[in-house]
Amino acid sequence: MEKIYEKVLIIDDNEEILIALKIFLRNYFQEIYTLNSPSNIHHTIEQHDFDLILLDMNFKAGDRSGNEGVFWLREILKINPEAIIICITAYGDVLLAVKAMQNGATDFIEKPWNEEHLLASILRAAKLNSTKKQLVKLSEKNKQLARQSASNTDFVLGNSSKMQQIWQSVNKIAPTDANVLITGENGTGKEIFAKNIHSQSLRKDAPFIAVDLGALSSSILESELFGHVKGAFTNAKSDKTGWFEVANGGTLFLDEIANLNVEQQAKLLTVIQNKEVSKVGSTQVTPLDIRIISATNAELNSMVAEGKFREDLMYRLNTIHIHLPPLKQVKEDIIPLVEYYFNKFKTKYNKPELKLPESTLKRMQNYNWPGNIRELKHTVERAVIMNDSEKLTITDLYNETSERTHNDITSSANLNLAENELNLIKKAINSSKGNYTKAAQLLGISRRTLYNKLEKYDI
Repeated sequence: MEKIYEKVLIIDDNEEILIALKIFLRNYFQEIYTLNSPSNIHHTIEQHDFDLILLDMNFKAGDRSGNEGVFWLREILKINPEAIIICITAYGDVLLAVKAMQNGATDFIEKPWNEEHLLASILRAAKLNSTKKQLVKLSEKNKQLARQSASNTDFVLGNSSKMQQIWQSVNKIAPTDANVLITGENGTGKEIFAKNIHSQSLRKDAPFIAVDLGALSSSILESELFGHVKGAFTNAKSDKTGWFEVANGGTLFLDEIANLNVEQQAKLLTVIQNKEVSKVGSTQVTPLDIRIISATNAELNSMVAEGKFREDLMYRLNTIHIHLPPLKQVKEDIIPLVEYYFNKFKTKYNKPELKLPESTLKRMQNYNWPGNIRELKHTVERAVIMNDSEKLTITDLYNETSERTHNDITSSANLNLAENELNLIKKAINSSKGNYTKAAQLLGISRRTLYNKLEKYDI
């Protein structure tokens, strides 16, 4: 039989009891330690991390009070407050059991014991210890994720009246626990705003977890969001913690929320309503204390009208609605964004002397940026990398790979947005010889966004 736990410690002054328990438990524990006297408890507990401790309550002949066992119970918990301890005595009664439990024992067993009862109690206690260890690891992981998310917040306030109004709204809603729906075209910075809301909230020290639902196939989406238990389906070789549980206590950002099918929407709604989640293949529930921020570039109201999105789920997600405008509607914000990313990337790529001329800024401000902030950021980063002179010129912003022409950044003329976007997509596809992944990279958008646009323009 595979041993499912690592270490157990048995403390009893009766050698026969020690031998019997050691034989009984060797099928379940990899290592079994025994002490026939409590005198070495301190040293042993400090040297080992035990999954379970079995502690006799009486060590002195004729003593039936259990006081000595309670003393050593307290001593063990001083060394390891998380220790899982089952107390054993031949003179057990209800009062002694209560006293042991009040002082931190996990369970209480009388000698002589029923083997079935003993095994159930031991395995239950050892499982509790395993769960505690997992929670500690999860807590440490959450703290690490929180530190990472706090350090990765990347945003520019914006000078336009529209963006100023949006930031005012963000400042109001961030300290609350209200769920937020962020809408806007691809590349408008929805995740950046979600991170900023989290960083200003009371959950800022807990994790911010971003999940791109558009990148998850239907077959793995539930497992990714809710987790699964070993054996729940083919290839489920071990338990998996879902993103809901990882984000517990913090903020879960669900991007591309409109990509969920109706069945998945129903399951998500249940989790949000009940504030608890069950792993796939398990009936055990985990309570959730979580804030949901979701985002989409789709018109959810239209999808609701067409029966493609649940109205009740939309209202659950849409306590507060923030709509982010495309860059073409807030052109006064383009220069601050360009300057921000220019300074960021010249530092990153060690080009401190690189300058950004006013003429280049003006050309960039006149461009419509169909890929919005994502395209702008990608373009500036590439230009800084490729530049070999002291100034970032307009020619640095396009090259043979991207095949930009006088009709886009190099032109001050404002073209029809749809025509401009269609031409750019065609050029990117031609330049990448039909490789959609490379084409999406050239355009500064995700591959799924590119697929959506291909469908939109029937390419």
